[in-house]
Amino acid sequence: MAGVIAMILAGGEGTRLQPLTVTRSKPAVPFAGSYRLIDFVLNNFVNSDIIRIFVLTQFKSQSLYMHMKKGWTVNGIPGCFIDPIPAQMRMGKRWYDGTADAIFQNLSFIRYNSPDQVCIFGSDHVYKMDIRQMLEYHKNKKADLTVSAIKVPIKQARSFGVIEVDSEWKMIGFEEKPKNPKPIPGEPDYALVSMGNYIFEADTLYEELAIDSVNQNSTHDFGCDVIPNIYPKRPVYVYNFLDNYIPNEKNKGYWRDVGSIDMYWQTNMDLIDEEPSFVLHNPSWPLHTNYPPLPPANFINTKNRQCSISQSMISAGSEIVGASVDHSIIGFNCRIEENAEISDSVLLGDVVVGSNCKIKKAIIDKHVTIAPGTVIGEDPEHDRSFYTVSDGGVVVIPKGAGV
Repeated sequence: MAGVIAMILAGGEGTRLQPLTVTRSKPAVPFAGSYRLIDFVLNNFVNSDIIRIFVLTQFKSQSLYMHMKKGWTVNGIPGCFIDPIPAQMRMGKRWYDGTADAIFQNLSFIRYNSPDQVCIFGSDHVYKMDIRQMLEYHKNKKADLTVSAIKVPIKQARSFGVIEVDSEWKMIGFEEKPKNPKPIPGEPDYALVSMGNYIFEADTLYEELAIDSVNQNSTHDFGCDVIPNIYPKRPVYVYNFLDNYIPNEKNKGYWRDVGSIDMYWQTNMDLIDEEPSFVLHNPSWPLHTNYPPLPPANFINTKNRQCSISQSMISAGSEIVGASVDHSIIGFNCRIEENAEISDSVLLGDVVVGSNCKIKKAIIDKHVTIAPGTVIGEDPEHDRSFYTVSDGGVVVIPKGAGV
């Protein structure tokens, strides 16, 4: 789409997702067996015919870089690109100070392409969105900035930027991560929050980032500084995510900020419920990623036991040998041996589960080998002595561990 540049913020450290982010950035965390978190925002742009995309990286970016190199390289289409940009310390010997500073340090890439509008989106949310509809809304409102928003329960709103709007959905209030979020008028149990997706008029972006860059009291963050300074003086509008339409989608408005272990686990589980909240299969909105050259998953019965697979997703290259897998997601190239029982769990890939193991409500990172007879997820106190256990009781085995 001419006149539009996308800047994807993919430098998140993801401390609340540790140990999954010990060796990789948050956007590079595997999800749903076959994907990485960043794939969802990339698919949203590509499916919206916006293929002039810069991806700004920072912490532990090698895994993300290799994923993009293998799965998201654009060749032979004039004017189209999906290019990762590592932090290059263009403004001195320092990392990005905040989300706004990340864009400010890379304004030269934007200016070179002379866009009319600049889309600035996060990279660690699971959702589907036709960005063209938000862009059309932005233009119709003659906005300098448009922020996409969604309604969430008031207790969750403390983790987001909380928005107030007038009858025309013009922003009249904004507070980043307030202790006491303001509810939606007439809906005391809900608040309207920012999804972290912004569309700027290019000239507005240049001017406001220049102002923010010299403000010594600023943290150089869009939510904490830029947006609160813009909306009182410029036309800033809010796009209701529930208005976004994608053909053949049964559930409108699914959006998850995968910011913690419990939310990561629950978002995976949402995919395999009897009536899934979020469905990966939609020919009208294909979800691309990097698929390694692996054979189909293989289910092998043994003399003593047949395979039992229910309410699960099994990725390519995996072998289930006389084992039981219930309500779980199995990533690429896993092997589950005879009499093992896995339930309510996520295996990220290249995992070997020995015979007679019992694994429940766990996340197993890549390249983990679990010895025969191991039990995980049935005794929380025992598990806490050896593994990471979330507040919600999810056991996490780190990458490369031998258990």
